Amino acid sequence: MANCPVCDDTGFKYIERTEKGRSVRRATRCDCQLEQDSARLLDAAHIPVRYFDCSFARFHPPDEPSGSLARAKVAAETFADNYPSVRGGLLIVGDIGVGKTHLSVAILKQLIRKRVRCLFSDYRELLKQIQNSYNPSVQETESDILRPVFNTEVVVLDELGAVRPSEWVWDTVSLILNSRYNNRLTTIITTNYPDLPPAGAGDDTDSAAKAAKRAARPESLGDRIGERMRSRLHEMCDVIEMRGKDHRTTRQRSVGSVPLRKS
Repeated sequence: MANCPVCDDTGFKYIERTEKGRSVRRATRCDCQLEQDSARLLDAAHIPVRYFDCSFARFHPPDEPSGSLARAKVAAETFADNYPSVRGGLLIVGDIGVGKTHLSVAILKQLIRKRVRCLFSDYRELLKQIQNSYNPSVQETESDILRPVFNTEVVVLDELGAVRPSEWVWDTVSLILNSRYNNRLTTIITTNYPDLPPAGAGDDTDSAAKAAKRAARPESLGDRIGERMRSRLHEMCDVIEMRGKDHRTTRQRSVGSVPLRKS
């Protein structure tokens, strides 16, 4: 028995068109095939299970329409709607728990419906996988791990800067970003660090007071990935800023405040 009543599992359906004043019957791909394509692309995107339900419809900014979270949602939806006509990618900067990953996944899911090949990559997990590949007992090589990051049309690199910087980390970030930049591929990046230069950048003088001020200053994206790569990001991406309270802790407090029903 056929699973698809429209095409009898052939993968094609027929539509009637009017061409030059006469009716013509043409074959086209059935909707069931298009749904299967989307399912395959969604599976290949490796979106973590905890983010499966993320969508624009489920993102409810708690601020006013003119607030940064509401503006961020509009900017993300506009980006997804206009792709591939948009220029470059996105750098989504903001506080912890404001919905940066939610919006980035919502973009991927909408692009997948357009048959765009996408990939979600957690920055910390990616670096761990690369380091593990140096173990002789591991079958997967560094090239195997990086190939989809280099080649997929749209990649989300989540929580950039989350790993403490080192020369190896900086070299790896440089390799990834430069490869995607040179190949004109779209990259969507999220980070919890403010989009600022490294501490002391542009300051040629040194004093105990200035050193103390730098030490007290919160770490920036420039501190975590280096100013050269931060500058490259600004060539690759438009910046979206999201400011607000951590909705995860707010939700936990709300749940915790619900009184238990007496038996």
